[in-house]
Amino acid sequence: MTLSVKSTIDEITIAKNGTILIRTNNVITDDAGIIVSQSYSRNSLVPGQDLTDQPSNIVSIANITWTPEIISNYQLSLNLPVAPATTTTTGA
Repeated sequence: MTLSVKSTIDEITIAKNGTILIRTNNVITDDAGIIVSQSYSRNSLVPGQDLTDQPSNIVSIANITWTPEIISNYQLSLNLPVAPATTTTTGA
């Protein structure tokens, strides 16, 4: 019995901050074309990330979505200061 694996991107979502969310459908079939196994994997790409080795449709979406403003806003969001913890004191 020979098994074949086929992976297909079946869902692409653009988050509000420009992150591209990718779901891949992975299907394993036998000689007769009967599905033996099916699973999903997920990946994400953040604005400005290297697109080397990405499929052409993902690169096209990134090139349209990742404007200089989106990339800048995403990078700025990474440098947001963490709010200091609040402490409560009780008077004696």
